[in-house]
Amino acid sequence: MNPQTETKAISRQKSAELADEAEQLRIEINAAEAGALAPLSPVTQEPSQFQEIVDTVTGILGDLPLYVTSFVSEYQRPIVTVGLFLSALVTVRVILAMVDAVNDIPLLAPFFEFVGIGYSAWFVYRYLLRASNRRELVQDISTLKDQVVGHHSS
Repeated sequence: MNPQTETKAISRQKSAELADEAEQLRIEINAAEAGALAPLSPVTQEPSQFQEIVDTVTGILGDLPLYVTSFVSEYQRPIVTVGLFLSALVTVRVILAMVDAVNDIPLLAPFFEFVGIGYSAWFVYRYLLRASNRRELVQDISTLKDQVVGHHSS
């Protein structure tokens, strides 16, 4: 047998088989009567992984104010402590930046050093050289401490 003849015979056989299958699958629809078509069934498809993630994130964001308020009420003291620590750190950084800026001005840094040395010398002469002046300094410090704490002894 010739290969071309064989190929044609096989393709005719396949065509006949496909025609038989199509005849079996044919559905007859009568469109003249109302309701002749079967209603479409609702699609029962599982939600995709993306939709599940979106639902989870939406639920968390919806409950976020509740989470935040419960966290703040539970950990109020540590939050205040951390806030005060961070604000003190920022304050120190700003003061150091200001001192550095002042030190960059010519002749101003040596002037401030001179003023500081002069005040230190006056303080030593006024309060630290004699015992009576040291007692007066201790009394002034305790008076100031009592005023700050709130114990008025006078």
